[in-house]
Amino acid sequence: MRVDVITIFPEYLSPLDLSLVGRARARGILDVHLHDLRQWASDVHRTVDDAPYGGGPGMVMRPEPWWAALTEIGGAGGPDPAMGRRPRIIVPTPVGRPFTQAYAARLADEPWLVFCCGRYEGIDTRVIEEWADDEISIGDYVLAGGEVATLVMLEAVTRLLPGVVGNAESVVDDSFASGLLEAPVYTRPPVWQGHEVPAVLRSGDHGAIGRWRRDTALLRTAHRRPDLLEAVDLTEHDRAICAEHGMGDHGTAGGADPNGRVAQ
Repeated sequence: MRVDVITIFPEYLSPLDLSLVGRARARGILDVHLHDLRQWASDVHRTVDDAPYGGGPGMVMRPEPWWAALTEIGGAGGPDPAMGRRPRIIVPTPVGRPFTQAYAARLADEPWLVFCCGRYEGIDTRVIEEWADDEISIGDYVLAGGEVATLVMLEAVTRLLPGVVGNAESVVDDSFASGLLEAPVYTRPPVWQGHEVPAVLRSGDHGAIGRWRRDTALLRTAHRRPDLLEAVDLTEHDRAICAEHGMGDHGTAGGADPNGRVAQ
């Protein structure tokens, strides 16, 4: 996968050299190119912003440098014509639709992504209307720019690329992959500061372990994110577990253990 990131702070993206993303780059699975938007500014001061029409606080990123950057990077005859198509262009913004695991999986199937990191009050809307395929928000809050959101999305996408995560099954069991939050996890020692690993996880009974993980994931989701259950196809067993713990099919805030514990 090729990824281009346009920003006025390329150094902000230094974490892309670390951990899974850094290893994916080193192994050639991920090809990342960072671009300083100011190189497409036409004046001596390399200006990329101006006051907003209609008044109001803050500044707006001018359309000219963005248009020039996107034309050169992702337009017809861009830096990699061998890709055979225009890239998918993404603008991180608090006014975008929510970023989800399902959307990360969709992006992982794309051969070429371009992230446009806005600053100040954002990018002139004419650029977004002409170029952006997606406007995406990583949460209901406002950041100083799109760089952090781009890092979040790239990490979520990269770990879904074939060959990046050592054990591919761990991706399948992730939170949100099945619509539920992930079940609690434990490792050695079996008893630590008086807290014991659930007996079922040490039983060797893979069927019982699978049921326990499903049940605890269900209860954890019902307590912490009951909204997610709206989209989950609950089995009769799931419904019985919810009823046993005093919850309806779509979860309640009352009485559920926050770790989603079930009887061992």
